[in-house]
Amino acid sequence: MDATLTDHRIIATGGVTLRVRETGTGRPLVLLHGFPESLVAWDALTPRFAGAGYRVIAIDQRGFGESDAPRGVAHYRADTIVADVIAVLDALGIDEPVDLVGRDWGAIIGWMVCLAHPDRVRRYVAASVGHPRAYARAGLEQKRKGWYVGFFLLRGIAERVIPRHGFAWLRGWLGEGHPDADGLVRDLARPGRLTAGLSWYRANVLTIFTRRWGHSRVPTLGVFGARDRFLSEDQVLASRPLVDAGWSYARIDDAGHWLAHEQPEAFATIVLDWLEQETA
Repeated sequence: MDATLTDHRIIATGGVTLRVRETGTGRPLVLLHGFPESLVAWDALTPRFAGAGYRVIAIDQRGFGESDAPRGVAHYRADTIVADVIAVLDALGIDEPVDLVGRDWGAIIGWMVCLAHPDRVRRYVAASVGHPRAYARAGLEQKRKGWYVGFFLLRGIAERVIPRHGFAWLRGWLGEGHPDADGLVRDLARPGRLTAGLSWYRANVLTIFTRRWGHSRVPTLGVFGARDRFLSEDQVLASRPLVDAGWSYARIDDAGHWLAHEQPEAFATIVLDWLEQETA
């Protein structure tokens, strides 16, 4: 395995500085984390990907990890975050189509990268979250599981409730599947960081439900953990007719929402096997 590892500081949209970590050499593989994580969410998978011959590029998305967390909801609009991803590729001199993996909010951003810049993505793995139109149209199970989204939209109230008693609410929400609740709490306890993370929801939920989303022209693999407490399987499966370039699906029965932590070997194997297939 090529363990070459480099940390970058890259200035992206609006002068925001993003932390980017590269590991290995070969075909570029970009990893986008979800809420409330950072690029360290990929630590268990990165050696597998790099060992398989990939140049693994993990991004601390704005508001998380060691990237900047600008004040103001407008800084967290999904179109701006998509532009961050493209700015990272440009800064690294990557003009060939990349393989892309996104999970949770990272999956939503990944879908949007595919829709807005299909020429920049060779293959896409969407973990946990389906095409934005499929998510918006999902049934009652998704509405029930996603109850917390409404709570996150309550400005000021969520910021008062979540940190109480050592972030007890957040620890309970994370559940037993996430191994690093203490690390997430430390990150979110920094000034402005909890509001930055919640701003992803506040800036984008209405857009997800009201925008006229087109079809994706990028071959896509949907991956879902059968025990996901926050998302329903139907919103991933319903993505199939919205992908015009080949759709595949994998279900990990012994996993919930935190796939990269709960079943890293199974998840890595599914991703690598699919990335090596011929484009349908």
